Amino acid sequence: MSRFLRNLGLSLLLVATCAVRATPAQFDLTGPRLDVAVTRGGATLPLEWVPNLAEGDRIAIKLDLPAGQTDRFRLVAAFLRGATDRPPRDWFHDTLSGKAKNGDLSLVVPKGAQQLALFVLPERGGGANAIVSAVRKQPGTFVRAVQDLNQASLDRARLDTFLDLLLQAAAKDPESVNATSQMLTRSLSIKLKAECLQQPADLQAACLTGDRETLLFADTHSSALADTLAGAPTDLAFQISATPQGGYGTYSSYIGVMRDIFRLFGAFQSTQLQFVPALARMGGDRITLLLNTPLSFGKPASVMVIGLPAIEAPKPPPLRATDGSALLCARADAVLPVEGAPLVYATRYAHDMRVRVTRQDGTPIDLPVHADPRRGGFVLDRALPDQGFAPVVEARLHGNWGFTPFEGPRLTLSDPRVNRWAAPAGASLVVGRDNSLELTGDGAGCIGAVTMRRGDGAPQPLTWKQSGQHAITLAIPLDKATPGPVTLTVSGSAQAAPVTLTLPALQEVGRLDDLTLAAGDDEAVLTGSRLDQVRSVTIGKATLQPGALSRADGSDRLVLVPADPAALRALGAGTRLAAAVTFTGDRHKTVPLTVAPARPDPVLLQRSARPPQRTGALAIALSPDDAFAQDAAVSFAFRLDAGSPLTGREIVEVAAADGGASVQRTAGKGYDVQDATTGIVSLVPRDRLGPLVHGRLRFRVIQGGVASRWAPLGTAIRLPEVHGLTCPSATRCILDADRLFLVRAIATDDRFATVQAVPDGFTGNTLDLTIPATAKAKLYLRLRDAPEAIGMVSPGAP
Repeated sequence: MSRFLRNLGLSLLLVATCAVRATPAQFDLTGPRLDVAVTRGGATLPLEWVPNLAEGDRIAIKLDLPAGQTDRFRLVAAFLRGATDRPPRDWFHDTLSGKAKNGDLSLVVPKGAQQLALFVLPERGGGANAIVSAVRKQPGTFVRAVQDLNQASLDRARLDTFLDLLLQAAAKDPESVNATSQMLTRSLSIKLKAECLQQPADLQAACLTGDRETLLFADTHSSALADTLAGAPTDLAFQISATPQGGYGTYSSYIGVMRDIFRLFGAFQSTQLQFVPALARMGGDRITLLLNTPLSFGKPASVMVIGLPAIEAPKPPPLRATDGSALLCARADAVLPVEGAPLVYATRYAHDMRVRVTRQDGTPIDLPVHADPRRGGFVLDRALPDQGFAPVVEARLHGNWGFTPFEGPRLTLSDPRVNRWAAPAGASLVVGRDNSLELTGDGAGCIGAVTMRRGDGAPQPLTWKQSGQHAITLAIPLDKATPGPVTLTVSGSAQAAPVTLTLPALQEVGRLDDLTLAAGDDEAVLTGSRLDQVRSVTIGKATLQPGALSRADGSDRLVLVPADPAALRALGAGTRLAAAVTFTGDRHKTVPLTVAPARPDPVLLQRSARPPQRTGALAIALSPDDAFAQDAAVSFAFRLDAGSPLTGREIVEVAAADGGASVQRTAGKGYDVQDATTGIVSLVPRDRLGPLVHGRLRFRVIQGGVASRWAPLGTAIRLPEVHGLTCPSATRCILDADRLFLVRAIATDDRFATVQAVPDGFTGNTLDLTIPATAKAKLYLRLRDAPEAIGMVSPGAP
């Protein structure tokens, strides 16, 4: 701790030194004290509790000097009524400290007064006439000075509260500075220097409390925009009120006083008097004056100027609940979060604060509360009484703002003795994904924790949120879980027993979005989610099995293949029926189906493939004619039925026949038309369908969102790269090639009478062949991608 204090002291010294050089002197000199009491309507309050004065108020003012002080001071009070209206002479009152009689001032606020200024000067500095003359010469400047000084005192109160509480937290636990500072900055409208939170814990407080002039935001309660901003979010209100258009410059009038006070008072300096601004620090039912200039008892004598609260109608604090829809707990020491008026935390203007709740029989009860800026709201001093309340209790914050009763925001509370929750009937959870579960019941405002336990495992905390006065929503992560029971525990306040719920966690049943089938089709398509669990689908008398499964746009797409294609093709267009879907675990769902009109049939007219030219690699010729290399430039021509002319706006889709990758070609991008009946498509399968594409390819035409049937395009084959053949002996040759694992067998004739197999998983780039050297002119390759296809390569003559 000693290290922390040394670091803090050094940081504050450096900050103070820099501030002296860069800004006017700080208000860090302690001046005299004043005892000020205000009486209104038979009640008397210290000025510390009074945010505004009113006509007819009786104000008792006493100058309190330290015991044994020999110098006496003159106290002058002046009522002001406007920037363009000079106050009459009978609005000025003065007295001397230490006088046996009439040493105090007892004033009554006259009708029409708007401000009250106090002046304190040494007895030998002169009489009250010089002050009366100065004020009456330029009343507007003094009106402005009194307003600024009063506002600066309020801003200073916020700043002092922030610094005091932050340093207390740092002295008690440096690790708590981060959390404490963030709550204090919101409660008191302080500008948080985020970079300070990156420093070691024992240096954070010194960093946060340095450079006071940049810490304050304007207080929207005191701003002229208060009425406009009362309904705005706190952060937005602070941003607006901090703009020049909001009337408070960059930070507040506290900074304005630090920067401009000498200009305000400079016009009144003379050989007799020097006006000195004084901030009023409230505390202990008295005022301590803070000065930024040492007093002068010679000529010119110093005159301390103090601004008191304005004489105006009361302006209760625009408090609002931080989250007006949230349930709060009515237990002792619970926080009721509010925002909108930092003076509630920095002054004693708000007093006798209570929360009024109503029993079920209509009887109101007040629960005392106190403001705590470290916790961001009012804290309940005692819990809700034991009996007579509903689980959800409507409440309202109220109290006094100076002499004036005021109503704060409405709040909704939970009875801390209630904690009951239930899951929906038949509810279950799904493994393999995150779950959202809503529980209904009572006690949401008092929930302390929600945990989950899978089987006999350890409990783990869950995140949750209120979703109404009688509901909470839990986020339950089961993405890596296996099926089994899940136990949920909802813990409320200490006055209520925890609630335990056990739900089954099951494998997800697929979601069925749509089933499509056109008349004459030999396959159907099912879309939804988790369609990997589908085991069969029955459509009328046809039974279909899962085929290719793909996923696009967040949904699964499952091709269904019939055991008897004739039974599927027998279904006519317009037929309506319910298809039965069977999932893993013998679970069932139905999905409606309307058989669509027959699709057009595309016809392949011609196809050509141009293999790529590779330096150092021998050409491989393929047979039969519908086989082509996967990296060949393939072009094909097609037609539709006579009743379906081509417009060029079609989409031609080419896909692997097993339901894998697909690509769409459009006009100008791989698709062209010869005329109204003939379309031309070009692509390189490897480039468009991926480097692993092989096997049967097919195509279809989509017109106006309606797809034709699929038509076969041919077989794409991955080929090795053959570089040459050398024969070191009459019966032995060595084949030099890359990717020989794509070859199943090699022969010297197209009948494969003499075959030499290539081992599975072969990774070499040379292969010994037992063949006559005279037979090396041609080699025939049986390819793994298409066993029915043959590749022929000519290594060269012997």
